[in-house]
Amino acid sequence: MSWTDERVELLSKLWAEGLSASQIATRMGGVTRNAVIGKVHRLGLSGRATPSRSPRPRPRKTRQPTHPSHVTQFRTQGGAALNADMDELPQSHPDPEPSPIHEVEIPPGERTNILSLTEHTCRWPIGDPGAEDFYFCGRKPKTGMPYCDSHASIAYQPVQDRRRQKRARG
Repeated sequence: MSWTDERVELLSKLWAEGLSASQIATRMGGVTRNAVIGKVHRLGLSGRATPSRSPRPRPRKTRQPTHPSHVTQFRTQGGAALNADMDELPQSHPDPEPSPIHEVEIPPGERTNILSLTEHTCRWPIGDPGAEDFYFCGRKPKTGMPYCDSHASIAYQPVQDRRRQKRARG
């Protein structure tokens, strides 16, 4: 498609009216939004009419506090398959209680610092990294893992348990 003088004039007129590049492309036909943007830049068009605005500002909307039991419904675009059916949304279920973490007591002789960590030591951090008493577990890890048996059971959740929890949540 070539830019004739008539089409350039129409482009300039529509641009000055404040239409978007997509709207201009649709009205002109045979041209893409990107082609319109490119031509506008090459022509150096800048002065656009702004849509009329009311002299007084719009009142601000007040936010309602959200509660975890509320289900947020997001608008979707595209096929109807993406739209959630309100009847199918799960009613609020309380989140399952996390299982308590039982700290493993590590004798001072097995503890290690960052300088002495190897692939043959458990790399589970214990304590606050900024504190003097911070250390790593240091026990023998499971084969192919960075953690010992007890810390691996905390760090890794079996796939079956994750699927079961996902089904329980809805």
